[in-house]
Amino acid sequence: MAWIIVGAVVVVILLYGVATYNKLVRLRNQSEESAAAIDAHLKKRYDLVPNLVETVKGYAKHESQTLTAVIEARNKAMSATTLTEKNEASNAFSSTLKSLFALSESYPDLKANQGFLDLQSQLQKIEEELLHARKYYNAVINDINTMVQTIPSSIVASIAHFAKLPYLTIADEERSQVNVRF
Repeated sequence: MAWIIVGAVVVVILLYGVATYNKLVRLRNQSEESAAAIDAHLKKRYDLVPNLVETVKGYAKHESQTLTAVIEARNKAMSATTLTEKNEASNAFSSTLKSLFALSESYPDLKANQGFLDLQSQLQKIEEELLHARKYYNAVINDINTMVQTIPSSIVASIAHFAKLPYLTIADEERSQVNVRF
């Protein structure tokens, strides 16, 4: 009778281990899929920039420093390899892009240009899609990290060599408080 109980306990533990391992694999695959989605959104974003720069260049020829900074940030972001590097480069790129849009405030003709407005609208849509992709990625990472850090799933995770993964974060300047004055 004792052997049957021990055998049943071993079977339950093995079933739990297999189920936990399978869930960790499923979550890892979801994190890789969501990272690929982020890459796709970033590529769409970076592919839009040359058109945007060309449009601005026609109106703001003497603003070459800003345009060069945007192109350099784009190239650096496109050459990033890991997801963390891509996220950091994307944050830097966002800062330079803001300076490009701030430039449009100085040029009323540019601000009224339909091509520029269309590109700005497309970029805003891509930014929203990118935000949703990052949120999904972080949600999946949260699930993985919870399983990796909580008992008893952490035992299976350590045996199978699953580790805690980093979240995607926003740039420090985006966290700062915005001062609104009237």
